[in-house]
Formats: sequence, C-alpha cells, structure tokens
Amino acid sequence: MKLKKAAAWLLVVCMCGAVLTGCASNRAETEEKKKDTKEETKKTEENVKMNVGALKGPTAMGMAQMLDDENYTFTISASPDEIVPMVVQGKVDIAAVPANLSSVLYQKTDKAVSVLAVNTLGVLYLVENGNTIQSAEDLRGKTIYASGKGATPEYALNSVLEANGLDPSIDVTIEYKSEHAEVAAALAADETAAGLLPQPFVTTALMKNENLKIALDLNQMWEDKMSDGSRLVTGVVIVRNEFLNEHKDAVDKFMEQYEKSVDFVNDSPDEAAEIIGSHDIVAKEVAVRAIPDCSIVFVKGEEMKTMLSGYLETLNRQNPETIGGAVPDDDFYYEK
Repeated sequence: MKLKKAAAWLLVVCMCGAVLTGCASNRAETEEKKKDTKEETKKTEENVKMNVGALKGPTAMGMAQMLDDENYTFTISASPDEIVPMVVQGKVDIAAVPANLSSVLYQKTDKAVSVLAVNTLGVLYLVENGNTIQSAEDLRGKTIYASGKGATPEYALNSVLEANGLDPSIDVTIEYKSEHAEVAAALAADETAAGLLPQPFVTTALMKNENLKIALDLNQMWEDKMSDGSRLVTGVVIVRNEFLNEHKDAVDKFMEQYEKSVDFVNDSPDEAAEIIGSHDIVAKEVAVRAIPDCSIVFVKGEEMKTMLSGYLETLNRQNPETIGGAVPDDDFYYEK
C-alpha cells in the first residue's frame, strides 16, 4: 500500500515537473518572441525610408549633413508651390516650408499636419546704396523695393514699420517686384531707395554690387518691438500626421539628426558650404558667406510653440487668409 502511495506521489511530482518545465519553456519562447519582435520593430524603425521636401535657401542648407543619408530621399524645390501638392498627396513625409504656409496646410488638410520645429528665423534685411539708414525712422519718405507681396515678407515688413510708428501706406512707398533679382536691379538704378531681401539673396546682391550694404535687420527690429515672446519666424519643418503616427520613432530620430545638422552648418560653414554647393542649393561661395546671417536654427517644444504662435497671431491680425483663416489649435505643435 505504501509502495502504491509512493508511486502515486512520484507520478504527481513527475507530472508537475513536466508541467512546470513546459510552462517555463513556453514563457521562454514567449519572451524570446517578444524580444525578436522588439528587435525587428527597432530595426524597421531605424531603416524607415523617409521622403523629405525642402526649399533652396536656409531650410535646405540646414539639412546639409543629412543630404547624403540613404534613409532620406530629398526633394529640393525652388518654390513653396511645388512642395504643397507633394504634402497633400503624401509624396513627402516631412517638409520644410514657410511658417505661414504650415498653418495654411494645417487648416486646408483638416489638421493632417503638425509642426516639428522652427528651422529658420528672420532672414529679411533692408539693404541700401550708401549709408543713410540707421533706424526705422530713416525709412520715412523712402521707396522700398521688395519681393513677396501677399506673403510673409509683406506682412513682416508692415508689422515692423507699424511697430516703429510708420504707416506702410503713407510714410513709405513700397514697390513690389516678382523676383529677388528685380529688387537688386531696382536698387542699382535708384540709389536713394531701400530694398527688402532675404538671405542668401542678400549675400548674392552684395557680391554683385559693392555699393550695397545691409542697413537694418528685420529680425532684430521685430524682437525690439514685440513683447509676446514671438519671433520673426521664416521657416518651419512639418510632418504628415499619418506618417508620424506610424513611424514616431523614425520621426524623433530625424529630429535628432536635423538638430545635429543645424549645429554642424553653423559651426562649420566651410564644410557645410561644400555640401550645399554640391547639391545645387546655393553656390558654395555664396553659402559660406551667407550662413552666419541665415538664422538657421532648430527650436522645438514649448519654445517653438511660443515664438511661432505669437508670429501667426500677428499675421492673423493683418490678414487671416495668410495663415489659412485661423490660428492653429494646440495640437498643431508636436511635443516629443
């Protein structure tokens, strides 16, 4: 009887051992599968192929260190009009665009994009022949040649003039040209006028006409008069929300690389200019001289939201249509 009980207990112990061994084995297999899945996901995210759009000028210049990265396919356009349909149609995942255009896209695509960072601050400068303009007051009675009517340059100029006590429609004569080159040509013909130009076109104009000089920095003039924490934001980088939701890790990695690239461009303009010139963004000799004045930055998070929202509010007060009809909601601003 005792032998039977002992045999029974031995059988139970063996069965329990088998069950426990099986459970342990299953747990090990499950953990291994989880590990493999995580590794596969990580590997997939690291190798996500991303389509990026940028404009010839400071926005693309800031991406110099990334231009030859095989994970990114860059489309460098001459005009924002070329990038807009690519964003809407999903042909680019991330795009560097003018600040006001980011808001327009947010409104017109039913909030299908988010802004990741500010990448360019004020690149607008007033240039002149001679040395007669030392302050905004010196613009009174002058003709100002400019490009960008109906866009950021017009509204930025109007805001700065008004903030300095000048009525854009009365105290100055603003004559808009369709191209930056026309502004430079008009200045050469009218030595009493001023011209509004962005970088790096300012540098190009100065290299071609030794009599031209930078008179006033619109970015500095904006900051001297605005008290809401806003900045004169020229460009931002946006992402399609569909892509962001599917590849958040890849987007975060892109932001890290972009920030490092901006630091590289600002810290090593000679090396950056070589890359920029080789990709036909801006001529190398222009890039190396223009980089210090291009206000290439990488500002994210709450600071980005403060400076951009204040800027969009200013544009909204002048003409809501320049930002798509309304100031974006808080969900427009991506916070990592």
